[in-house]
Amino acid sequence: MSGHPSTYEPKYAASKWLDKRLPIIRMGADFMTYPSPRNLNYWWTFGGILSLCLVAQIITGIILAMHYVPHVDMAFDSVQRIKRDVPFGWLIQPMHAVGASMFFLAVYTHMFRGLYYGSYKAPREMVWIFGCVIYLLMMATGFLGYTLPWGQMSFWGATVITGFFGAIPIVGESLQQWLLGGFAVDNPTLNRFFALHYLLPFVIAAVVGLHVWAMHHAGQNNPIGVEPKSKEDTLSFHPYYTVKDGFAVVVFLLIFAFFVFYQPDALGHADNYIKADPMATPPHIVPEWYFLPFYAILRAVPDKLMGILLMVGAIAVLFILPWLDTSKVRSMRFRPVTRLWFILFVIACFILGWHGALSPDQPVMGVKSVWWSRAATLYYFAFFLVILPVMGLIEKPKELPESITKSVLGEAS
Repeated sequence: MSGHPSTYEPKYAASKWLDKRLPIIRMGADFMTYPSPRNLNYWWTFGGILSLCLVAQIITGIILAMHYVPHVDMAFDSVQRIKRDVPFGWLIQPMHAVGASMFFLAVYTHMFRGLYYGSYKAPREMVWIFGCVIYLLMMATGFLGYTLPWGQMSFWGATVITGFFGAIPIVGESLQQWLLGGFAVDNPTLNRFFALHYLLPFVIAAVVGLHVWAMHHAGQNNPIGVEPKSKEDTLSFHPYYTVKDGFAVVVFLLIFAFFVFYQPDALGHADNYIKADPMATPPHIVPEWYFLPFYAILRAVPDKLMGILLMVGAIAVLFILPWLDTSKVRSMRFRPVTRLWFILFVIACFILGWHGALSPDQPVMGVKSVWWSRAATLYYFAFFLVILPVMGLIEKPKELPESITKSVLGEAS
């Protein structure tokens, strides 16, 4: 899979001159002819969808930065002015705001796919780790971006989240003051968050390059988790998967366009369309929907420091996942018992997201919301730290196909 010979042959004098000095055209051509497993399904199209989302966020973000005013007295009004007075601002601002949600929707789908098909297993550990770094950077970028409109939820969300850093022993108070640029959320905070929010997408783009590089070196995983054994097991990335990715991108853009044109504010909190007021606290402070599972984990325990440790641990455990899963079989297609545990894990994540949006004391089916969060949190960590290691040792997987080709042609059980 990796290190396949280049098939590019420059035809013109200019392309020959460039190829000897900077083989950038060759790199692009080799990318298009990259041999990919012939059994990739539509779950593998989310890599291309995520690349599109990143490019869209960077382009719209640069345009918005030209008109946004990072000042506590003018930030809220500048966002409204962008939507009303800036040419095509009515389109660009919702594209950026909705694009953040679409980005996280695609990345969560991408991650669940990786979990189900074992894409984190050897020799693709670095592919997975770079993906986790991208996700962590996305979370930081998303949080920073959420504060910029300077609505009620932006202000109080920044106040609550930065306040948790103060609970860290020894360095917590200094770290909190560094983030805030002072002793409270104010103009220095907004300036810092704006600068970091503008910078981080370019860092993400760099790590995406490493992620793709690692994937091309180790080779792509596939739905059955069997490595290609011959040339028959692979297809050229172009035109087979460029067409498949293109179709998936069009479907994704239709969903994206629906929200941009018909429901641009549906994915945001209503209180964030009220200008920030340090003297008026919203009834219930919640982050954006893509942070709700971790917010539920944070509130699952009454101790602030323990909540922070659990939230950090929920992300940190993803980094060591390749060494926690002890099974030699990648795909859960051939691990029926583990597949059931995985379905329960997905349900637990949805429960965390649901209850992260509720008040901890709100009853759900006669039980306080916080207890639902605690149960789902317990299962979240048990899945990674107990279930995957134990099931890898005791579960007898189904027989694997001899090759990708035989699996595709139905010649294997």
